[in-house]
Amino acid sequence: MKPKLLLRIAAVLMFLHTMGHTLGALTWKTAPNPAVGLVIKSMETNHFEFMGRSATLASFYDGYGFIMLLILLFIIILLWLLSADAGNSLSARLVPVLAVFLLSMGVIEYIYFFPFAAAISFIAGLCTLASLFTKGGSSRPVLNT
Repeated sequence: MKPKLLLRIAAVLMFLHTMGHTLGALTWKTAPNPAVGLVIKSMETNHFEFMGRSATLASFYDGYGFIMLLILLFIIILLWLLSADAGNSLSARLVPVLAVFLLSMGVIEYIYFFPFAAAISFIAGLCTLASLFTKGGSSRPVLNT
């Protein structure tokens, strides 16, 4: 496979990940059972002072979710832009970093969230990493000539 295709596959995978994350971020307050409902209610109603303002754990949770949406969108855009110039010197420097980031993200998602999200990030990371070692990739050694 060409590096461009591998990076675009990674971008599409991360787009799917973003859609799932968006759904989760917008619906996390919908309790699947009464016990979870109590936790959510507690997160929303217990205020505390934090750096000069009143906050709740729910507001932090919302904020982290929305920030993550921006990060995921940034990753998609970055993968797509790098795919257009696969093999240039900027791509050769950024793609390995992005691959390690995505693989690490997959591991963290597996530990703290759930396997499906982890698999998407991990496979996107593998595609990104593989783009370095395919014909037409970066200036790094080509494994399959």
